[in-house]
Parts: sequence; structure tokens; C-alpha cells
Amino acid sequence: VQLVESGGGSVQAGGSLRLSCSASGITYSKFCWGWFRQPPGKGQELVSAISSDGSTYYGDSVKSRFTISKDSAKNTLYLEMNTLKPEDTAMYLCAASEWHAGGCAHYNYNYWGLGTQVTVSS
Repeated sequence: VQLVESGGGSVQAGGSLRLSCSASGITYSKFCWGWFRQPPGKGQELVSAISSDGSTYYGDSVKSRFTISKDSAKNTLYLEMNTLKPEDTAMYLCAASEWHAGGCAHYNYNYWGLGTQVTVSS
């Protein structure tokens, strides 16, 4: 499985960015796709996730500002980020795992991209 993120950059607070994650090699019939982020010097946080059947999860800090979506035909995952705040500054990573009954809001993802940097200035 290969995951390649794009779309990061530097924006001012209140701005927007759209991240993309292009996937190849996923063979699970049911799977999870997630966006994680890791701010400098801090731990990893699950930002949002979506299952192959479209069920979504959002972390409390991004609810109502971020929207996760996928284009199954293009094998691409998206994260639309609006009203960005300086505290959203982080490396954003795409991840994939097989779906299990517990849903997609977990940290046991098997496959990871290299990440794309998002920097929000005040």
C-alpha cells in the first residue's frame, strides 16, 4: 500500500486548505482511511477518519471546520480545512487500515504516508 499526501502549505488564520491523499494497493474489501496530525514536539492526534462505506469521525478540535471525503473511483482521500487556526499547525499524515467492528476512530492504522506540512500563522 502506498499513500501520498499533497495540498499542505502556509496560510493565515481563517484561511482554508484542501489536503489530498492518493492511495494505491489497498485490497481490503472494508477499510478505514484517516487523517492524523502531529504538531512540533507533540504527540499524534487523529483528526478525522472515514470508512469505506462512508461513515465519518471528527476530533472535537476540528468538528464543524474540517470535512473528510473520498473519491473511490480515484482512490483519493480529501480533507477540506476551513477557518484554520494557528493550533492547526502540524504535519498531516494519511493512514489506512482494515475496517473492524470498532470503527475507524483508532490509532492502529497499518499504512502511512510521509505527510504534508500545514502552517497557520496568526
